Amino acid sequence: MSATAEQRQRYSAALLWLLAGLTLAWGFNWTAMKVALSEIPPLLFRSLCLGFGSAVLFGMLRVGGQPLAVPKGQWGRLILLAIFNVTGWNVLVAFGVTMIASGRAAILAFTMPAWATALAVWLLGEHLSGRKLTGLLLGMAGIALLLGQGAVDLKAAPLGAMLVLGGALSWALGTVLLKRYPVNMPVAACTAWIMLLGSVPIVIGALLFEDPRALAGVTLWPALAVLYNVLVAFAFAQWAWLKLASLLPVSVSTLSTLMIPVVGVLCGMLFLGERPGWTEFAALALVFGSLLTVMLPQQRV
Repeated sequence: MSATAEQRQRYSAALLWLLAGLTLAWGFNWTAMKVALSEIPPLLFRSLCLGFGSAVLFGMLRVGGQPLAVPKGQWGRLILLAIFNVTGWNVLVAFGVTMIASGRAAILAFTMPAWATALAVWLLGEHLSGRKLTGLLLGMAGIALLLGQGAVDLKAAPLGAMLVLGGALSWALGTVLLKRYPVNMPVAACTAWIMLLGSVPIVIGALLFEDPRALAGVTLWPALAVLYNVLVAFAFAQWAWLKLASLLPVSVSTLSTLMIPVVGVLCGMLFLGERPGWTEFAALALVFGSLLTVMLPQQRV
């Protein structure tokens, strides 16, 4: 394929629609999680999502003829990445979103790139430029607004916000560890294995501390929210992200991440009746500015 034809493929309308679909899929998922968790215990909910979601992804890769075998010496790295990217992130967010508004949770969760920037300085020795430092400070300011308001509203420590923030830190650490300890296997297969391995401690926790019989009383909308998570938020979105990351420049593919907390806030307002105050909108603006500063590449002059 010529360079011109390849460029046309990368910027085709189909890929731009896929980018929009990914943004909506992950953005709306904050509302879907809130609905599902209204009737399903958090660990059981995440067990269903990760178990069936990884099965769908493995099936897609199998049908596509992609290799699934784990090379020798890579299991330790897969387990390490699964603990932070999947187990820590999914458990902390699932419990946190039961305590706070879905829009607020989305804003806190997508401070991840700012935390990853700070962790990369420590673990990877990356240079903390003035622009990255500005992004980190903007993200921290947004967090301070939400945590401060949560303490005022609850007259106590804002536990839900702290849990979601912990999930963001877990995801950030997993992202940095992926760069420090890369896995020698195709990205798609690596993602499927990380999802499956990360689900193991969650499933064990669900069996030990939660009652699977709770699923018998689940009504229609929470059940549909679980189905949405399995098919859309996990199987489709993971595949779409890998597709976009491989075909589009970082400056384009990361636009979906920039807009996800915005979509999360709007969906919470439309479908759950959430009414964000000035602190949520101010924090959203700060986090959005933080992501722009940290993630978009610097223009060369």
